Amino acid sequence: MSGRHHTKLIHEGQYVAEVDVELIDTEEGWSPYLSLEDGQKLDEVRKALRRGDLEHASRLARVFQLTPVHA
Repeated sequence: MSGRHHTKLIHEGQYVAEVDVELIDTEEGWSPYLSLEDGQKLDEVRKALRRGDLEHASRLARVFQLTPVHA
């Protein structure tokens, strides 16, 4: 079993968060997969963005605000 660093993006409304996780590679099953802790971190960031709690989301991820570009 080995792990590798990966950045997952979560998009909610006008915000995007970059969440650092570790993908776990194994010789069997549905590889690669996330640890339970990383899966819970992704869910927590998503919930924080949905309720507008940017302070909490920023503790777990890098949060960006999307702005529309008008042509």
